[in-house]
Formats: sequence, C-alpha cells, structure tokens
Amino acid sequence: MDPGAKGRERTGAVDIGGEAKPAALRCAPVPKSFLLTDDLHRYVIAHSTPLDAVSQQLVEETAELGGIAVMQVAPEQSIFLTLVTRLAGARSAVEVGTFTGLSALAIATGMAPDGRLVCCDVSEEWTAVARRYWEAAGVADRIELRLGPAIDTLRALPAAPTVDLVFIDADKTGYVDYWTELVPRVRPGGVLLVDNTLQFGAVVDASNTKEQVEAIRRFNDHAAADDRVELVLLPVSDGLTMAVKR
Repeated sequence: MDPGAKGRERTGAVDIGGEAKPAALRCAPVPKSFLLTDDLHRYVIAHSTPLDAVSQQLVEETAELGGIAVMQVAPEQSIFLTLVTRLAGARSAVEVGTFTGLSALAIATGMAPDGRLVCCDVSEEWTAVARRYWEAAGVADRIELRLGPAIDTLRALPAAPTVDLVFIDADKTGYVDYWTELVPRVRPGGVLLVDNTLQFGAVVDASNTKEQVEAIRRFNDHAAADDRVELVLLPVSDGLTMAVKR
C-alpha cells in the first residue's frame, strides 16, 4: 500500500508485529492543545481528515506508554504536517526528535515516493516502535534514521541549501543550535516547523524560570529576529512556529 496516494485505507484491521486490531476512523483526542476545551478538541478532530489505520494504531500503542506519550504530536498536528509537506512539494526533509515516529510517518506520507527524510534521535527503544509502523505504512524506504546527538548529525549534513522541510521537536535547550545548523541548509521557499513554542502558556509567565521554558523563550526571540525567514507562531497544539526561508 502506498500511503502517499489518494484513497488511503481508513478502515479494516492492521497487523503490526502482533495481534491485528480494528482501526478506528477517528482517533481519541490527545491532551496537547491547552488552548482548547475537550469538547472543542474533539470537534476539531471530528472535522479534520481522519488518521489512516496505521497512524491510528501508532497513536493507540503510544498512548499505552503512559505520561511519556505526551511527546507524540497530536493527531490534528500530524495531519497538518502531511498537508504542509505536500504543499511544500518536499522531497528532502529533516526531523529532529522522532520518538515513536508519528510525525515522521506524517511527513513521509506527504512526500513523493522518491522523497527522503532524515530523522535524528537518540533512543533505540522508541524508534524501534517507529520503524515497525514506517514499514507497515510502506514509507520506510523514504526515511533514514540516524541515532546519536542531533547536533552532530546536523553538522554532518551537506552545507548546500537543498532541504525543503524541517521539523524540530526535541530537547528544548538545543533548539537555537538546531535552528542555527538548519536554516542555512534550507532552500529559499523551504519550510521550518518548530514544536512546543508556547510551553502550555508558560512562555508568558514571568515567574516560570524552568530551564525548558527559558530555552523556548530564547528560541522564540532568536527566531523572530532572524531576517533570513518569515515566520508565524501558530496556536496549534502546544505552539507551532512555522517559518519560510526568504
């Protein structure tokens, strides 16, 4: 099955390294968007393109991990990633922070079959889950997973501005460094997406001096002052900064 083609399967059962389970048309809401009530979040999901069967099962399996599942992008955000990838006509993409692989699956789904996505992560455990689902979705050949410190992986990439799309969703203290390495490698008109840039609203709470929050404030100021891009901080999920290279 080619998940990048129209008419992706949205019903039936999926067998991914275990007992086949029926796939739901709509996924249960993930509590990522602090700006929405539960009812509004359910409404957003109900009026968006539903997840395909493979992505739905990945959401369900990740949810079973408990609190750490919050590291996964929200369902509606994964759909957004697919649409932006298609709109950008992305054939070369880089992701920093992969976890169990939903965002990478979404990006790879939006690419043409000859597209290539480089994923940077440090966890063999979580990305092993990702690999199973990439295989099941038929997009594993579009994804190259590089395990190790992301900054080292990024510095080893070709310096030429050939990357069409970037998604950053990793350790927040590294955001400025990741941005510094990636912006020069993105082509003019290319897109950079950066997750968690509102920190559940903590960015405007002056009394909150947690390291992660302070790091996001520094990144937001840094990116907003970067005249190489045009950008908007969208109130999607926990804040999603979208930039286009000039």
